[in-house]
Formats: sequence, structure tokens, C-alpha cells
Amino acid sequence: MNICVFCSAYSLDDRYTAPAAEFARLLGEGGHTLVWGGSNAGLMGVLADGVKAAGGGLVGVMVEMLRHKAYAGADELVWTADLAERKAELANRADAIVVLVGGLGTLDEVTEVLELKKHGMFDKPVVVLDTEGFYGGLRTQLERMDEEGFLPRPLAELITFADTPAEVFARLKA
Repeated sequence: MNICVFCSAYSLDDRYTAPAAEFARLLGEGGHTLVWGGSNAGLMGVLADGVKAAGGGLVGVMVEMLRHKAYAGADELVWTADLAERKAELANRADAIVVLVGGLGTLDEVTEVLELKKHGMFDKPVVVLDTEGFYGGLRTQLERMDEEGFLPRPLAELITFADTPAEVFARLKA
């Protein structure tokens, strides 16, 4: 399975890197391919290192302006002109999306996928690894949108949340 991961390119402390490393190990050991932003920086680098060490494949999708941060050990690097093209390429290459902790870029990526999914233009699973309750606020907001009629499809059809890396894979198999 090609699993696209949205996550931070910043270096983070162990409470965030340890679950990401565990997720990467499970992804690689499962024979899956990581499709990600292609960076060697921060959590993206931790993820790529872990997947590679566990025997998984690596497909990076990089924006040309970030060439200097490209992960050298990727099986394939795809170059895009801008962030919009990168997001489209990531989604097209994915069999599923997993969201790890991240900042504005990660939030932009996941909300775009949810908007596409809402309109039936993307039908792949989206699972959030909610490490340390990082996405509690997002979950609450999405639940409110669902409860108050702002979503044309039930929230559970758009996205699910998991507390552990193992639970992410259980949700992907379901």
C-alpha cells in the first residue's frame, strides 16, 4: 500500500518523534511505501529513516524551491513546481492518507483532502495519529461541523482518529 503521510518538517521532542518512528517501523515492516513531502528535515526525516531501516519504500514529492532539503535515500523523488501541484501529486499517489503532528502545511494538506473527500473527489481513507491529543481541537471542530450540519457526509466517512501507530494500521485495514 502507498501510504501518504502529512507531518512536520521541524525537529520535535521525543513525545512526537517516538510515535512517528514507531509508525515508520510498522509501515516499513508491513511492506508499504511511504509517500511524503520528500524532505530530510525534522519529523519527515525521522519518518523516512524509519521506513527505510524497516525495509519499506520511499517516494518523495518535493517542491523545487525545497530541493536543498531532499531526502537522499528515496527510491523515487518527484519534483513539482509549487505546493498545489505537490498536494495533488501526493493525493494521486496515495492509497491512504495518515496525518502525524504538524503545523500549517500539514493542516492545509489534510483540510484540502477532506474538502475533496466531502465532494466525492477523493475516496481513500484518512487517519489522524492523534499523538498526545495534538489534534483534539481539530477533532472537536470537525465533530461540531458534523453535528450542526456543515458536512454533507458523516464525519466518520471523511476521517478517523487513532491514538497509537498500531491503531492507525488497524483502521487502514478496516
